[in-house]
Amino acid sequence: MFNWNDKFAARAAHMKRSSIREILKLTQKPDIISFAGGLPAPESFPVERVRQAADKVLRERFNDALQYSLSEGLPELRDFIAQRMSRPGLTLTRDNILIVGGAQQAIDMIGRVLLDENDRVVVENPTYLGMLIAWKPYNLRYATVDTDNDGLRVEQVEAIFRQKPKLIYLVPNFQNPQGVTLSFARRRELVRLLNKYQVAVVEDNPYGDLRYSGEDIPSLYELDSNQVIYLGSFSKIVAPGLRVGWVAAPPPILDKILEAKQSTDLHTSPLTQMIIHEVVKDGFLDEHIPRLRALYRQRRDVMLQMLERYFPPEVQWSRPDGGLFLMVTLPKHVPAAELLKHAIQHKVAFVPGDDFHVGEAGRNTLRLNFSNAQLTQIEVGIQRLGNLLKEVLVKEGGLFALP
Repeated sequence: MFNWNDKFAARAAHMKRSSIREILKLTQKPDIISFAGGLPAPESFPVERVRQAADKVLRERFNDALQYSLSEGLPELRDFIAQRMSRPGLTLTRDNILIVGGAQQAIDMIGRVLLDENDRVVVENPTYLGMLIAWKPYNLRYATVDTDNDGLRVEQVEAIFRQKPKLIYLVPNFQNPQGVTLSFARRRELVRLLNKYQVAVVEDNPYGDLRYSGEDIPSLYELDSNQVIYLGSFSKIVAPGLRVGWVAAPPPILDKILEAKQSTDLHTSPLTQMIIHEVVKDGFLDEHIPRLRALYRQRRDVMLQMLERYFPPEVQWSRPDGGLFLMVTLPKHVPAAELLKHAIQHKVAFVPGDDFHVGEAGRNTLRLNFSNAQLTQIEVGIQRLGNLLKEVLVKEGGLFALP
């Protein structure tokens, strides 16, 4: 029999499946309440508007929609994004925007363009799992920075920047997995340090429109667009199945990412781009996003209330101002990965936090998604998980004693 294992490139040894995707396979049974996936609420999808948009595109523009297209993306969609991102003092044009097949594709291409084997990269700890998976083949040296309720601990950054890292990656708004947000004061200080030490930053912002409490904070890209690669997405505010995102960045890096994209998929589907543009134009997002915020605010609030009601006092959790997630911290002797095995038996699921962490940290953390479950499911699921935790913690030495 042919042995494919002998044919793999060396970098393939560093590739791995997403633990979240594997967990989602376990949660397909209808009786399991899942807080695992980062899934928007399907009832929030603008199905009728998408249907009308698709019908119009296929009726009026089928030649262009079904043909090969520009690698940069649909001009009118890039114009829309540029106008929506522009602010006083920051005027963008379509030349600042590249359309991609979801922000995850952009992360992968940024790795191809900027990262060499053993490069030093600065990250929050914990950080976005999809980035760690995408960049794993480069065998990077990660310099980790702690976080708190105000996001990245920027006071720890300068010493790391002196070591001349290639870039820093962060999710400043309602971070995945913790849900924390980088404060305005820390953003200004981070921009100062980026300029001082000439470090590039990847600002991944898929959740920025989903704020439920507190005041909006300018993006790093707004504060200084010269050193920022900004990633945006329609996945959380329209529908993830359409797979349309964008990169906003200075022309030199955007041109190089474009070259990487041409070797990857030639271009993002013009059909889905045209559908997205038909959906979002004419002020639709100004009406739709407030509805999303109201829906997810209620689910966040109910989850926080249920955590207070059902979780034992030894357990702590974050209180996000927006986004889709919060992170739970268990007592140190309780590994979340082992807890998950028992949680599945109790018909509730979550994502263990260790895969979001660089190094050995985070084994006693877990991520909960509140956007996809109905209110009754949130109450029942958190009660099940709380009862399991109480059972674990009353046992002598804990049910899962770590070495």
